[in-house]
Amino acid sequence: MTRPRVVVAGLGDSGLLTAIHLARADVDVVGVSSKPGLVSGQELGLRLARPEAWARDYRIGFDRFRRLDRAELVHGELTGLDLAGRSVAVGPRAIRYDVLVLATGVSNGFWRLPGFQTDADVTTALGENHARLAAAEAVLVVGGGAAAVSTALQVATRWPAATVTLAFPGERALPQHHPRVWDVARRRLVRAGVVLQPGHRAVVPDGFAGDAITTGPVAWSTGQTPTAADAVVWAIGRVRPNTAWLPAGLLDDAGFVRVEPTLRVPGAPGVFAVGDVAATDALRSSARNRADRLLAANIRAHLADRPLRAYQPPRRRWGSVLGPEADGLRVFAPSGHPFRLPAWSVHRVLQPWIVRRGIYRGVRP
Repeated sequence: MTRPRVVVAGLGDSGLLTAIHLARADVDVVGVSSKPGLVSGQELGLRLARPEAWARDYRIGFDRFRRLDRAELVHGELTGLDLAGRSVAVGPRAIRYDVLVLATGVSNGFWRLPGFQTDADVTTALGENHARLAAAEAVLVVGGGAAAVSTALQVATRWPAATVTLAFPGERALPQHHPRVWDVARRRLVRAGVVLQPGHRAVVPDGFAGDAITTGPVAWSTGQTPTAADAVVWAIGRVRPNTAWLPAGLLDDAGFVRVEPTLRVPGAPGVFAVGDVAATDALRSSARNRADRLLAANIRAHLADRPLRAYQPPRRRWGSVLGPEADGLRVFAPSGHPFRLPAWSVHRVLQPWIVRRGIYRGVRP
């Protein structure tokens, strides 16, 4: 008998994990990625301040994942979907599917871009962004989300002689987290010497998507005096779904993929979606809440004609916000309470045993 073919479109954090769960003997998995390996969108601050340390855990070649040995990996850009013919186009090639997983994620700033990249392209971009901040005497981080907060803290602790400013539009940053999270983060930022500027809403230049580190001054629509800076990191949360290659009928008004609670795409037999591209809830939280495991189980149930389970999104964001610090890693629960993993446990237990062996099911050195 011919085994069903599952095509995973996009091998970022969510797509990769879904492929790993499915890549067993009962299905054939084809993963399509515009990147040469996992280039995670997580921990922007660490990526900018200490790119070597970031790359150790968040940039991993696909050939190192043991569970992908049985999968076919295609390095290319997705250009179209034929629902009637059940195939996706990767350049001139058409790849047939029995089940399709849409996990192409979003574009966000300069660190999450959809285009085709080689290994050399990724290395160059990492080095250039790091060098830009290393040479700056004054760094301005614009934005109030986790990416902005972690960037301000990591840059300030990496280059303590630089003046680092975090400007955000509300009274507090991290508005989608429990208020306790900002209480902890604010104390860590102040201790690191970060200048906090609440109530500052930036004037974003026309046509600018925040996809580059720029030079100040930055003007404020809220009336404050423009802020000068040698380097401006725009982490303003203007995410754009990577769905231009999909039929408009699968998308909501913002361009994200519509999904049922089971992560199945309505009106598209055999098609599912997961991660930041999937409109599961207001926070599009399936990427941060390990819905990949539920999705893999639902795909197996779909192929066996069994009932599917529903994804239950949390009401608040949770997880790592500040990134690794000298005293360890703080992980925040949905209630806002932090628990700290000592630095030694991150390197000796969390990454090698829980992440690489437990979550990724084996990663080669």
